[in-house]
Amino acid sequence: QVQLVESGGGLVQAGGSLRLSCAASGRTFRSYVMGWFRQAPGKEREFVAAIRWSDDHTYYAEPVKGRFTISRDNAKNTVYLQMNSLKPEDTAVYHCAADPNSSSWSRTSYYRSYEYTYWGQGTLVTVSS
Repeated sequence: QVQLVESGGGLVQAGGSLRLSCAASGRTFRSYVMGWFRQAPGKEREFVAAIRWSDDHTYYAEPVKGRFTISRDNAKNTVYLQMNSLKPEDTAVYHCAADPNSSSWSRTSYYRSYEYTYWGQGTLVTVSS
């Protein structure tokens, strides 16, 4: 059974940084895609970033390009989201997601929440102005 546990959220001032972690267990993740999504109050869940575990290929949503970086650590089975130059509009619950079937994915699949099978509970990020 796959488990994803997020950590690293908190309160930060605008312009500050946070690093989120997603600890994955229950499988060998070498063929998985790992993603980060976020959901702000009253809004739909939206894609933030994704990484293919096999080759480190990354995908980013336009609002976070150049500010956020997704990475992974094989030895720790952990995926990170480094968030810099945070803005109040980045305030949301951030969820880690994973899926083993990326070999059949199209280029747009990485951006769609319904493509991901496994989800963590989320960690709250609050950016004050």
